[in-house]
Amino acid sequence: MHAINYEAPSTLEQAVSILKAHGEKARPFCGGTDIIIQLRAGVRRTEHLVDVKKIKELRSLSFDPKKGLRLGAAVQCIEIHESEMMHRYYPGLTEAAHLIGSLQIQNRASVGGNLCNGSPAADTTPSLIALGAKARIVGAKGEREVPVESFVVSPGRTVLEPGELLVELLIPPPAPHSSDAYLRFIPRNEMDIAVVGVGAAVTFDGEKIKSARIGLAAVAATPLVATKAAESLAGKKLDDASLAEAGRLASECTSPIDDMRGTAEYRRHITGVLTRRVLAIAAERAKKN
Repeated sequence: MHAINYEAPSTLEQAVSILKAHGEKARPFCGGTDIIIQLRAGVRRTEHLVDVKKIKELRSLSFDPKKGLRLGAAVQCIEIHESEMMHRYYPGLTEAAHLIGSLQIQNRASVGGNLCNGSPAADTTPSLIALGAKARIVGAKGEREVPVESFVVSPGRTVLEPGELLVELLIPPPAPHSSDAYLRFIPRNEMDIAVVGVGAAVTFDGEKIKSARIGLAAVAATPLVATKAAESLAGKKLDDASLAEAGRLASECTSPIDDMRGTAEYRRHITGVLTRRVLAIAAERAKKN
């Protein structure tokens, strides 16, 4: 691996200044669980790494019942898993964060880093999509917000431009009688990358579903929002028929590849199965809220 300059600013302003000064030659990083490996392998190349873990704004995890969740981009996955608030209000995102690597990895990795890596198989991205999260991005030209489903533009590439960094994820407060869940399929009972990952959030109005959102991973070049599948549930009871229809529509919106870990046909089938299961789990949780 070639020599790389390392800087660790303590304020957002300093980080933006450094990133602006070096442009495309600089890259922000947090836990380094992905980028260090990629640099060693020559998959990525950069001359300056800007460590954002010391920036207070990126380490904040706060919840307001009216405003929702502000999840700093550098908040570690283990911190999310150990938060009673996260288990109560965002259980799906919490279980997704707890599936990333080992406990050692979760002490370094963050949901923000998982998103910025740009992997179509990222575990936390489908849950963020299901929850309607937005990414707050700051750069020398100002700040902007991007829906998470639009953040990854191709494998390994995101909407982040040179000089910009992800500051936090903004997630709406959970509505009454709502909840979320995340499931993934891996071929072995050990640490692995999802063959398919599905996150879902549902809101009930009495016995019927008021609204739903479904996020999919590892079934296309980028994480997907399964809009038709989610909309098919509105105004219906969550029974075998509505679950089957949502699963079918979720499978139809995928465009997976064949590889050594699963064929495209297999991934489409698993998408339908996991969609039905994760919706049922989210619904069971929502009925208790």
